[in-house]
Amino acid sequence: MTELQPPVAPQRHHEFELFNDARTDPWFWLRFIEDAETMAYLEAENAYTDAVMAPTEELQEKLYREMRGRIREDDSTVPEKDGDYFYYIRFEEGGQYPVYCRRLRNSGSVDREGDDPEGGEEVLLDANELAKDQDYLRVGVFDTSPDHKLLAYSLDTEGSEVYTIRIMDLATREHLDEPIPNTYYSLEWANDNLSFFYSVLDEHHRPVRVFRHRLGEDPSRDRLVYEEHDERFFVGIAKSLSRRFIYVVAGGNNMSEWRFMDAGDPDSPLTLIEPRSEDFEYDVEDHGDRFLIRHNGGGAKDFMVSEAPIASPGWDSWTPVVEHQPGRPILGLHCFQDYLVMEFREAGLPQVSVTRFSTGDSHRIALDDAVYGISARSGREWDTSTVRYSYSSMTTPPTVYDYDMDTRDREFRKQIEVLGGFESADYSTERLLAPARDGALVPISLVYRNDTPLDGSAPLYLYGYGSYGIILDAEFGSARLSLVDRGFIFAIAHIRGGMEMGWDWYESGKLLNKRNTFNDFIDCADHLVSRGYAAPGNIAAAGGSAGGMLMGAVVNQRPDLFRAVAAHVPFVDVLNTMLDDSLPLTTMEYNEWGNPNDAIYYDYIKSYSPYDNVTAQDYPNLLITGGINDPRVTYWEPAKWAARLRAAKTDDNLLLLKIHMDSGHAGASGRFDRLKEVALEYAFVLHCFGISE
Repeated sequence: MTELQPPVAPQRHHEFELFNDARTDPWFWLRFIEDAETMAYLEAENAYTDAVMAPTEELQEKLYREMRGRIREDDSTVPEKDGDYFYYIRFEEGGQYPVYCRRLRNSGSVDREGDDPEGGEEVLLDANELAKDQDYLRVGVFDTSPDHKLLAYSLDTEGSEVYTIRIMDLATREHLDEPIPNTYYSLEWANDNLSFFYSVLDEHHRPVRVFRHRLGEDPSRDRLVYEEHDERFFVGIAKSLSRRFIYVVAGGNNMSEWRFMDAGDPDSPLTLIEPRSEDFEYDVEDHGDRFLIRHNGGGAKDFMVSEAPIASPGWDSWTPVVEHQPGRPILGLHCFQDYLVMEFREAGLPQVSVTRFSTGDSHRIALDDAVYGISARSGREWDTSTVRYSYSSMTTPPTVYDYDMDTRDREFRKQIEVLGGFESADYSTERLLAPARDGALVPISLVYRNDTPLDGSAPLYLYGYGSYGIILDAEFGSARLSLVDRGFIFAIAHIRGGMEMGWDWYESGKLLNKRNTFNDFIDCADHLVSRGYAAPGNIAAAGGSAGGMLMGAVVNQRPDLFRAVAAHVPFVDVLNTMLDDSLPLTTMEYNEWGNPNDAIYYDYIKSYSPYDNVTAQDYPNLLITGGINDPRVTYWEPAKWAARLRAAKTDDNLLLLKIHMDSGHAGASGRFDRLKEVALEYAFVLHCFGISE
């Protein structure tokens, strides 16, 4: 039987020169999808991956059935009260997509659960029906008018994150002949029930314009409300929970600028709150005659809360409400009529506090575990004493509570049911602190079965991200049980570049400190080895997007640590991408990675960019994925990286590239199809570890 031979991408000379530095990129041509050789190469890589993984098809199917079998398919969210209705999302047995529903409010506890025998269920939108003739479907915005008579929603059918808005009359079920293409993720109704505001993409896939649409009018004649001219900023729209204001928000990496208008008058002008400035972020809630503003101005790196009169909202009028505390990042505010809910972190763990406006009394919501995740929700009601929050740990499935901010009692509403015999008591979770090479202590969260040996003999799966200040909490994931139940220890490294430990934790993993992110991940792996949780070469690692960059960097530096690595939609061609300002995210991310048109950043990015630092050495087994329609990390980044690795590596380990031809950055859109992608990764990992069952 002939041994399978991997595809070889031809090399074509292409040279760049900047700062007297000449670089050659033999696979630059792969970015041209119209080149027949590009598609032929991608298809050859997919065919090779399928062929290599063919012996694991039975295992993939078993993993898929396991993961799907843990999900209660006919499930629903806890209903949210809004006016005369309860709104919720449910899933049907076998359905890949959500069904958006509502019921009329009635008295009684049965009504609170959304089970209303009197009014009955009203299906607003069944995404399963919309997806019947589509390879991909994702609902973007979904927003009913204030009088609940109209629905505005948007769809992406390619994975390109370009959405078309449709408007439906909920009484007649008829769509208005006013589709609006080329839109993004934000839409808000004015209080007149006739107008809404939405964001539009430019030729570089950046949401930079906000328009107002009035029902019955030609969308091509919609009024331009705001246009952003700074290419570092994206624009979105939000509506206050009080429904008094509509906000137009310009945001770049670590910068923001807010404007507001009267939601009751769609023709009212926009009023600027405070002009943008470098490294200055703020966001706004309204309460009475004032704004409450979370911000990092005046040296408040980890954010503070100030108030300002709505009549004069600029910086000179800001006065402190919650002072800045270094190492306690304030992550968000939820403002109700009588209460302020604040989400923050302390000692790397999330906390939620409640303050009564009338007295100033404040308290924290009491939590159960030592390591956990919690997030509060604003909901749809302004005049309420109840805040809903979701809580989980690595052994506790997501659990929804309604918390009475007055009595401090919590009401259990729902826990995600994990089928297949899952018992939380069969698993243990821990939090370790790994010493980094520069003395920083990096948190690691772990989960494993109680019968797993902790002597270095068990395989370990280590996940990381470490960019944009994004926080990875120690939360539950049912899919990972398919590894944990096969003896893996599952670990999350809370490395610098995230904001788990505060703003300094983020800043020490970005720009000219970016290599700390990669060093932290390696140091976490070494620490787990030293503590007996793993052995060198007996570790699987995984990350996606910027976490895929992490994977690329660590396998260049310490390939000996890892047996298998999965890099999903990996941002690995960092230098070339950051030099290409025609790509959607490049300019707004100069504050994350640096602008390589400056020699200092050019040299630094080049020093770690995974694609530019592939060398002739042994590499672990690698599974690399991408999406052909991905606007965030273009398909050619993983493709070029795979081609360069094939040409350079000195081992016989697996190198597999899978480009999904009908999706983008987020992968498959169906909830079960996504599990097939996880099953492929887990089968790859298990295969590399010699586990076939």
